[in-house]
Amino acid sequence: MAGKSVERLRTALLARGLADTIVELDASARTADDAAAALGCDTGAIVKSLVFSGPGAAPLLVLGTGDGRVDEARIGERVGGPAALGDARFVRDTAGYAIGGVPPFGHNHDLPTLIDRRLQRYDTIWAAAGTPQTVFSLTLPELIRATAGEVVEVG
Repeated sequence: MAGKSVERLRTALLARGLADTIVELDASARTADDAAAALGCDTGAIVKSLVFSGPGAAPLLVLGTGDGRVDEARIGERVGGPAALGDARFVRDTAGYAIGGVPPFGHNHDLPTLIDRRLQRYDTIWAAAGTPQTVFSLTLPELIRATAGEVVEVG
């Protein structure tokens, strides 16, 4: 499970006082459905880390549920201007991770973060740990503290 991306996330976890709960899956967890199947949990307990380009191309992180859709118009209203899902290059440049492995923190830059309130349904949630084959678990309060994110309606 070694690799620079996973080690970056491990360092970020420990720096935030969180337990190292990183696990490597036997199969890819590139999609929320794949991750949920591999973990044996509800798809909604998977955190989707989506990097958006907001007003003036400012990056924004939206942490959605695996079973929900993020409404770009609602995100735009929330941030005061148009917001669009970033392409692969924008995501890599902004977060430092490839799509499918973007964790909710530990990025190249601190990103303003919106967290889907629907994650409140779960005691334990799972997020990408730097690659499509690695994930880690945490609680919603830990996620909020680690990201300084705002819990809102995003769907």
